[in-house]
Order: sequence, then structure tokens, then C-alpha cells
Amino acid sequence: MSQELLDACQHALENNLEVGSGEKVLIVTDLHKRTIGFAFESAARRLARDVELIEISVADRNGQEPSSAVAEKMSKVDVLLIPVTRSLSWTDARLAATESGTRVASMPGITEEIILRTFYADYQAIQKRVRALCDIFDRSHSLRVTTSLGTDIRMDISGRQGRGRRGGLYTEAGAWGNLPCGEAFIAPIEGSAEGIYVVDASHSGVGRLSDPIWFAVSEGRVKAIEGGREASRLAALLDEVGSPDAYKIAELGIGCNDRAAVCGITLEDEKVLGTCHIAVGSNVLFGGTTAVDIHLDGVLTRPTIYVDQRKIIEDGRLLTAQD
Repeated sequence: MSQELLDACQHALENNLEVGSGEKVLIVTDLHKRTIGFAFESAARRLARDVELIEISVADRNGQEPSSAVAEKMSKVDVLLIPVTRSLSWTDARLAATESGTRVASMPGITEEIILRTFYADYQAIQKRVRALCDIFDRSHSLRVTTSLGTDIRMDISGRQGRGRRGGLYTEAGAWGNLPCGEAFIAPIEGSAEGIYVVDASHSGVGRLSDPIWFAVSEGRVKAIEGGREASRLAALLDEVGSPDAYKIAELGIGCNDRAAVCGITLEDEKVLGTCHIAVGSNVLFGGTTAVDIHLDGVLTRPTIYVDQRKIIEDGRLLTAQD
């Protein structure tokens, strides 16, 4: 592993998680992310005496539960790092860990390039942007997104809470989120989304897009998906779930990380400042009511976003929540 990678991992442990010398640290990784797992292990040993690395099998899908033995260990440490290929973020194992007080940094799809590009971001400033947007979400009722490519979708967010307030800083017991982080997101009211949205940057499940994907939404559910080969692959992924709930609009999120760049990996792409993302599938673990075995995000560039008729983003530029 490179010294640059090791130093960046240590920077995150010190600044984003404030790992202490007397704490227990667990790294859960897999074959494809082994080098990054080893880098976190080495960095953690500089800061804490009790450090363990577990390598699990590469999961078949995002949200697949780890073994009961691994899940049990996740709940018995102070700090948990999860550099893996497919996400463990929205699993019962992660939920149990955070409920037990474990601080968690989840990093599905992380690469060395993402680490070096984003781990030195100003997370205090990112947290400030995220919290300001969450405050706006909390007191609003309606949300509308438009883009020059034809997006025009509305949704009801009445009574729902903005999420992501940690903004990448996980220093309190039970705090958790992604690294890199930096998104304000919310689960819209089920059945309320109406309109069209056009994803032009990337979509989880298919990666960076060669052609935009067009979604028609009615009564809170995607009714049609059109575009190139990535659109066909995405439609097939949703069909394979075998549940109509896979097509429900689950989330609207706004990227707040000025160091992030679109690379085709959702972990980073959905955090890019000046983008937004719309997800389909499950949202039961962040304020919604849809529980289904899939959650896929599509990233839109240069959106204009209104809440309760108030414009908060214009062509990708935040008009509020500035530093």
C-alpha cells in the first residue's frame, strides 16, 4: 500500500471518527477492497491498541446481511470501518451496531482514488451545508426538481425529516454514515411523486452513464424507464427483485461535498456539490415506509430545486447553506 493511502486513512480516523488509544476498532472488508482494509488496519494500529480485521465474502447485492458471527462483532466495538464492494449500510447488522453505540464509517465501493480525492475535505464546512438543507427540509411540505434535460418532478415531504446531519463527522456514540460523506437527503411521502426525471451522471447498479436514463413517475412509482443500454440493464435489475415496491420513489438527496467528483461509483457521485440524486426502492430505515430488497440512486447534474415554491438550488448552484 502507498504511504499516501495510509496517511489519508489515518487522517480520517483522527478527524472524522476521533479514534482513541483505548478503543476497540473493527475493519470489515472483502477480497476486492482488501488493500484498503489493510490500510485502515495499519492506520488504526497507530492510534488504538485493540484492532481487528475481518474479511467477508463479496456480497451478491447491496444490503445483504453479513454472518451472525460478524454481525455480533460489529456491535461489540467502539469504531467500525466497512470498506466493502457492496453496501452493508442498510442492514440489520449495521443498525444493531449503531444502536449499541458503535461509531460506523460505511464505504461501499470505495477506491484509493476516492480516498485521496475526498478524505482531506473540509468536513466542518460540509456538515454546515448539510445541516442547513436538512433544516429547510424539516419545515417544508413540497419539493420540485427540474433540469435542462427535461426533469420536472414534484413530491410531498410533509412531516418527514432531513437526514445526513453528521456530514461525515462520526465522533459520538452511535453516529454513522459514509466516508466520503456530504449529502442532505429525505424520504418523500409514498405515492406523492409525480413527473419525469432524467439521470445523466451515474446510477447505482449500472455505473457511469453513456446515455441519460429517463424515468416517468406517477403516484410515487416509476412507470417507465427509457434510454440506452444502461437503462435496459437497470430495468432488468429492478424486475429481478420481483416486487412492485422496487419501483417506488424512495429518496431525494442533495450533494454537499466540494471535493467529490463524478466517477461512476455512487458512494462518491451522490455527494458531489451541485448534484442531486433520486432513488428507488427501500427507505424504511431513514424515515419512509417502503421495505424491499433494493435501493438504487440516480445522480442528476445541474438541478434547479424548489421547496414550498422557494428556489434553493439554481442550475447546480446552492442559493442557501453557503459557507
